[in-house]
Amino acid sequence: MKAVLQRVSSAKVTSGGRVLGEIGQGLAVLLGVVTGDGVDEADFLAEKAAGLRVFEDENGKMNKSLLEVGGGMLVVSNFTLCADARRGRRPSFTGAAAPEEANALYLRFVAAAKDAGVSPVETGAFGADMRVSIENDGPVTILLDTDEIMKK
Repeated sequence: MKAVLQRVSSAKVTSGGRVLGEIGQGLAVLLGVVTGDGVDEADFLAEKAAGLRVFEDENGKMNKSLLEVGGGMLVVSNFTLCADARRGRRPSFTGAAAPEEANALYLRFVAAAKDAGVSPVETGAFGADMRVSIENDGPVTILLDTDEIMKK
């Protein structure tokens, strides 16, 4: 499972001109599900994101987690994070999980973030054409890949 986490002042996702999800201060998470991912990866990554110390404390140091600052999380599915662009000019997406499996693990990630204490947790619409608007705070952008951090 791959995720791009962005610390935001605000973020929202729309589709067809309709707002699907919106948060103030928190994390915008683009989430890609890779073939072979499972519940363990979804749970681990949600807990990691909720506890990652990327928010500033009273001394201006990144020392507080999303949970500690009471921020929200906007989670948007993004299979293109699974792209393989090593060869040629057209990325291959064969490493992305099948849509049914990916959606189930996307929903599991959202549930695990809520279980970890994140509130609110907002989402886009799985598989939809969406527009994501963010106000990146910092900017702070973190890449997480369970293949690297879980040491399978």
